Amino acid sequence: MSTPAIQAALQQMQGLATQAASTQPLSGAQASTAVGQGGFGGELQASIQRINRLQQTANSQAMAFQAGDPNLQLNDVMVDMQKASVAFQMGLQVRNRLVSAYRDVMNMQV
Repeated sequence: MSTPAIQAALQQMQGLATQAASTQPLSGAQASTAVGQGGFGGELQASIQRINRLQQTANSQAMAFQAGDPNLQLNDVMVDMQKASVAFQMGLQVRNRLVSAYRDVMNMQV
């Protein structure tokens, strides 16, 4: 990275730090609504939909590349397939943690 590029990046970082310092923190009521209105179930469902969308996009790009679409490059297809794979693995791990937590709660003595 050249010196002017480093200086430009440093100036941009300092500007962002100044901007972040000048914003007001959220109050308690604002902070709770900023997280989301759907709750945990809504967030889980939205995550599953995003994972599904990533997988569908990767599959459609792979099919288009196999069909010979000149607008697609192999590296783009492979990156999107890896993104979908990582997202799926993350979803699988979240599911495993939820099942484990459920089992722990069910095995508790009352």
